[in-house]
Amino acid sequence: MTESIDFEQQHNDPSFPNIWQELKWRGLVYVSTDEDALEEALSGDPITYYCGFDPTASSLHLGHLVQLLTLRRLQLAGHKPLGLVGGSTGLIGDPRQTSERVLNSREVVSEWVDTLRVQIQRFLSFDGDNAARMVNNLDWTANLSAIDLLRDIGKNFRVGTMIKKEIVAKRLNSEEGISYAEFSYQVLQGYDFLNLYRDYDCVLQTGGSDQWGNLTAGTELIRKVEGATVHAIGSPLITNSDGTKFGKSEGNAIWLNPEMTSPYAFYQFWLNTADADVIDRLKVFTFRTREEIAEFERLVEDEPFRREAQKQLAYDVNTLVHGETATRQAIAASEAVFGRGDFTELDADTLAAVVAELPSATVPTDRRDVVDLLIDTGLSASKTEARRTLSEGGVSVNNVKITDAEATITDAQILQQRYVLLKRGKKNMAAAVLEG
Repeated sequence: MTESIDFEQQHNDPSFPNIWQELKWRGLVYVSTDEDALEEALSGDPITYYCGFDPTASSLHLGHLVQLLTLRRLQLAGHKPLGLVGGSTGLIGDPRQTSERVLNSREVVSEWVDTLRVQIQRFLSFDGDNAARMVNNLDWTANLSAIDLLRDIGKNFRVGTMIKKEIVAKRLNSEEGISYAEFSYQVLQGYDFLNLYRDYDCVLQTGGSDQWGNLTAGTELIRKVEGATVHAIGSPLITNSDGTKFGKSEGNAIWLNPEMTSPYAFYQFWLNTADADVIDRLKVFTFRTREEIAEFERLVEDEPFRREAQKQLAYDVNTLVHGETATRQAIAASEAVFGRGDFTELDADTLAAVVAELPSATVPTDRRDVVDLLIDTGLSASKTEARRTLSEGGVSVNNVKITDAEATITDAQILQQRYVLLKRGKKNMAAAVLEG
């Protein structure tokens, strides 16, 4: 069970005159509607704002975390958030730059709506004068007929404008093209904003900059239908300093669901942040103040080997997403992997996550000779090599040095009744997983 977020530990930076200036300093504004009007709106009485999340997967990922924390920053500034889960738009999916999405069944989408709602709710407070509210766009589209959509909403959209939207234009010029369903996605998202404006007086939508065409579909629809001016903020897509895509590891997304990306793997992801990226990550993904981040910037410059900024980043983000207990376990596991901690102190889930990140071999439970396990796990090429390494003191079991070439694993050395962690030298570690 993931712990709830301690909102008392989160504060906007008081050194900024208003939340708009802080969002800009943190690099969270790539594109927006009129800046002066936005700053005035965010500096005055509380406004209602929203961000939408489509259930196109069973979990949110790091890209969504940017928006979740932006929602939270605006709420801390006194504004009123709406967290939207796209029960209807998730049935279609917004256009991707590469190819058409695979449509999921209504049952799957409905299930994912529930799981995403739980994830979103953790980042918002539902108490106080500016309590958050959750909404589902299926509520206002489920009974909407095609005739009503075309007559009342579609008439306000111009095809010439729609095909100029960046992603739509790319797909139109691609070999695959774009379906009418995905092409019409911007109509549905614009309709969402219109409904939230009418029902909740919502005047601001946030999202990624790649969603800018969809965001402005809503601002333009409201202008045409209601004669009102509303706002939109597009956050930059986060990339690494070397140009690689942020949040991808060998093609796999970094998920917020601990069953899909373990808290240990999540912690390691942040801990491995490059020096060139870590200050920007602290700005975007933590609530550290400008003064605190300036000090971390100095440490990166003067003492990069200490990796203090990376440690703080990993601690803060992991705690936000998974809670204090899971973070403490992740830190203990990280220390143990580097030979500075005790593997016996790790819970079963954390230990399993560590093993998942290591080379491993599944062996029969009665295979106990350390020499054999060194060969099974690939740490030694032969029995002769394994015995020599043992005799020279180059092998440890669960971070305890073993020098006996005839050593065998005892029941007490089997972690969580199935794991043995072996290390050759200082860096080469592998796991033997005992089964049967």
